[in-house]
Amino acid sequence: PILYAVTISFSGQNSLLSSDFSFIPKEFTLDNYKEVLFGEDIITWFKNTVFLAVVTVALSLTIAIPAAYYFSRKRFPGRKMILKCLVLLNSFPAILSMFAIYRILSPMGLVNNRLGLILVYIGTMAVFSLWNMKGYFDTIPVEIEEAAKMDGANTMQVVVKMIMPLAKPSVVVTALMVLIYVWNEYIYATTFLTGEKKYTLAAGLNALQATEMQGSWPVFAAAAITVSIPVLIVFFFSQKYMTSGLTAGGVKG
Repeated sequence: PILYAVTISFSGQNSLLSSDFSFIPKEFTLDNYKEVLFGEDIITWFKNTVFLAVVTVALSLTIAIPAAYYFSRKRFPGRKMILKCLVLLNSFPAILSMFAIYRILSPMGLVNNRLGLILVYIGTMAVFSLWNMKGYFDTIPVEIEEAAKMDGANTMQVVVKMIMPLAKPSVVVTALMVLIYVWNEYIYATTFLTGEKKYTLAAGLNALQATEMQGSWPVFAAAAITVSIPVLIVFFFSQKYMTSGLTAGGVKG
């Protein structure tokens, strides 16, 4: 599918399905990419998406990291029930909560407002981040913390100087997953934001195909390939954390 999209993006023919299709475009052209980069509002959509992604990643991790560590290390009444409720709330499709979220945000003036969308994203991804990192914290031996405290380190020093370096792979992977979610999210973005100047990349691509280019598949394919490149670059530089083992890191520490 990716190769198919790349081929269409360089094609001078507005044809998506053809009996004589070839992965080498018969009418090779760069005009589709020129149209995307210079003829559309993709730069504005890109800035909007980057802003939403950066803020959501930062706030989601700020909430989830201490919460995940606390749920991992502490045992208190209702702990398991809270965790189960968080999983249950996060398991429903987004479309089921759309009306309720709209009714909550509308009186506060947060509809068609990036702050409202950020709150929705944080509410969704903070739960995912908590569960993802809690499982990682669970695998860090408690004895490491106990040894550090015996050497005179306080709780803050243990978390900042020992636990967080060991948990770095989990933090990076979680941040990447939140980034990908916000980058590709479509339903909330098109529901709670209106107007081309406020579009995210997902909403902008839909509008691009539906109206502005009157169904130009080559331009749409070029736009889709273009907006995928930043995430691919981030993923490329983060891939070493995907396979790094926590246990090995703990032994080395």
